[in-house]
Amino acid sequence: MQWIALILFIPYLYLLLKIYAGLRNIKSFKPQPVPDIFVSVIVACRNEEKNLPSFLLDIAAQDYNPEFFELIIVDDNSSDSTYQIASGFKGIKYINLLRNPEAGKKKALKKGVETCTGDLVITTDADCRMGRSWLTTIASFYSEHKPEMIICPVAMEGTIGFFQRFQELEFLSLQGITAGSAMRHNPVMCNGANLAFTKKAYQNNAGNLHEEKVSGDDVFLLHSMKRNDVNKIRWLESPEALLITGTASTFSSFLHQRARWISKAGAYFDRSSIVLAIVTFVTVLLQPLLLIAGIFDPVFLLVFLAAFVLKSIPDYMIIRNTASRYSKKRLMKWFLPSQIFYTWYILRVVPKAMFKGNRW
Repeated sequence: MQWIALILFIPYLYLLLKIYAGLRNIKSFKPQPVPDIFVSVIVACRNEEKNLPSFLLDIAAQDYNPEFFELIIVDDNSSDSTYQIASGFKGIKYINLLRNPEAGKKKALKKGVETCTGDLVITTDADCRMGRSWLTTIASFYSEHKPEMIICPVAMEGTIGFFQRFQELEFLSLQGITAGSAMRHNPVMCNGANLAFTKKAYQNNAGNLHEEKVSGDDVFLLHSMKRNDVNKIRWLESPEALLITGTASTFSSFLHQRARWISKAGAYFDRSSIVLAIVTFVTVLLQPLLLIAGIFDPVFLLVFLAAFVLKSIPDYMIIRNTASRYSKKRLMKWFLPSQIFYTWYILRVVPKAMFKGNRW
């Protein structure tokens, strides 16, 4: 009778193996000669004086024709020297610095899109680093496929220690789900740190971004566009399009960030995203329950071990595939301890998301 509990793990196994099948179909995009497409890069930033100089140098070093892109920086009520650093930078031909008249990233991005002149908009964050062909690759992909949204890859890089490796692996799993679901024409998530879309598509869907939520400017836009025409949303697989962002420096800041991300799930209207979120949470929650039940009946300890293996199989397949594509296979030695830690992490972050997630 105790083994019946394993049936509850089948939906998770089924959903993630479908996503893995999507990953198996990924092919790397090779940029072609780019026509004269004017691109607007929009960055909403707040208190980024430490990261902004490096970011601006990366944008200035792009091999894309400087006549055909603009950088719009929207300062979201910074209390440091973010605005002064941006206003003093002269290495980009077309740079526009704005102040967010209200508060919050969604309002800042909306202001940037209203101001931009390009038909193709790319959003990113000031704490990201990119290679010289980042803009060229995205513009080339848009020129060839003409999608309304391009979901681009993001990777994390940390310092030393288990906590940093855990963040990188967890982010790889999110990127794997992002890419695999998009390749199956059923995207469930994206990352606004590396996201492109047409200005027209944004304007047509701007009313569905749930401005009452501090997070979700990217995912709510994705879900709204998906409801209109999922075939206009594409995943861009290319090392040249990959962005690098940093890990959280403390466990508290990491929990707060993830709680903010999870808090928006209550407003999801995409069925696939809702099902995946519920199935994942139930699967994670069942593991400690089985472990506790093992105190009273040792058979449940065997059930727990079987459940742990069932969950770990698709997780490993997805993360290993993504780690290989991102040249991060060295992280796989941290997979097992991260799997053990993951359950405790979810049990910490979900309550935080429910009660404190909708705040910066």
